[in-house]
Amino acid sequence: MNLRHRLLSQSTVIFGARLFGAGLTFLVQVAIARWLGPQALGEYILVMATVNIIAVIMPLGFEATGTYFAAEYRAKGEGRLLRGFMLRAYGHIALCGVLLLAVGYPATALFGEPGKVLATHWLPAAVLCIATAMVFVSGAMLVGLKRPFAGFFAETLFRPLLAIAGFAIALTELGGTQISALLWVLAIGYAIVALVQLGLLWGAASEIPLEANPNRDEWRRWWNFAVPWIALVVAGDFFFDIDLLLLSGHLSREELAIFGVCTRVFSLVSFGVGAVYAVTMPDMFESRALKDHDAFHRKIGEANVIATGLSLGLLVLVLVFSPFAFMLFGSAFQAGVVPLAILCLGLVVKSVFGPASVMLSVYNRPYTSLPAVGASMATLIAANFALAPHLGLLGAALAALLAMTVWAAALWYTALRVAGVDVSIRARLMQDKPVLKAAE
Repeated sequence: MNLRHRLLSQSTVIFGARLFGAGLTFLVQVAIARWLGPQALGEYILVMATVNIIAVIMPLGFEATGTYFAAEYRAKGEGRLLRGFMLRAYGHIALCGVLLLAVGYPATALFGEPGKVLATHWLPAAVLCIATAMVFVSGAMLVGLKRPFAGFFAETLFRPLLAIAGFAIALTELGGTQISALLWVLAIGYAIVALVQLGLLWGAASEIPLEANPNRDEWRRWWNFAVPWIALVVAGDFFFDIDLLLLSGHLSREELAIFGVCTRVFSLVSFGVGAVYAVTMPDMFESRALKDHDAFHRKIGEANVIATGLSLGLLVLVLVFSPFAFMLFGSAFQAGVVPLAILCLGLVVKSVFGPASVMLSVYNRPYTSLPAVGASMATLIAANFALAPHLGLLGAALAALLAMTVWAAALWYTALRVAGVDVSIRARLMQDKPVLKAAE
């Protein structure tokens, strides 16, 4: 099966599982809004946004580079280095987890409204942070070891199922403890899922042969990649979690709930596009490691074409079906239809510009991505401050679109100047041959 067919088939399966899981999560959010109220949904969304941000920081960037190094060590048969990378990654989670449990609760007082909400549910949120961090690392490495289903299914299927179980238990609680009950079920259940996934990763890693003389200085390379990727992943993969926390000072809890639903649907759409790159990344990294430049750039081009076409198709589907989906939450949530369409337009923009951040890391220039991250976050903060108080949800969506555009354009330009490669769809459609610099 050639790469294009495998991309379509595996991406379809992964996206289908994500669609099913997101549908379950969507139903949970509908249920919370209907039975516990929009205020409770806003509280739940704030807690989960905070958990995601803390969890992605805990591995100190090693979850972001796990796919790259796992694919490389698999291709080269360097099992000792692979196990060393795993030990470092989970060691970071253990250390940060101890620190989180020791001083995290007092620190919540420093973070305003999100901190107040998190303090109310501190212990289950802390356990969920640790479990989520483990899933991030295991999932990334399993994708690199060509186990994409095992890598994605923990988050795409089991987390939504646990949310449903948590909500069912929450309905039996009295008073104001429903969200806490839901979070406790998520925390304990996801910790079990994280341990099972760790076992799957260990089994996959054990199949890689052990090299006789591993590179003792490889840890320097790990950190060279990991440090900038902390910022890239936090600001990229959890862009909207940060955005929700920033907006908590500009929007009401009900408006946060509506915008949170918009971002949840956007994440589903975005995952469909991201699955294309996730399936092809191990092959891209392997081609790079084996110095097969023609295959490397051909795979990028094929992935770009599929990702851009998919993002356009998904935008059309959002425009058609989102009004019906928002009806499930209640009449107030119809205000999210236009903001959601604006957010999905940002996904088209990102797909057109291509995976520039991946390219910069492949060419050992990960630090050059940081100015784009800074520019995007600065744009988001300034645009939220200028637009959200006056335009509400529409202003929040426009601010996010502007920040995503700045991010994508800045990264594309950086990759073009630093690596000498045009990763946008333009290069593929015009059949431009990439210009390579001596970036080895």
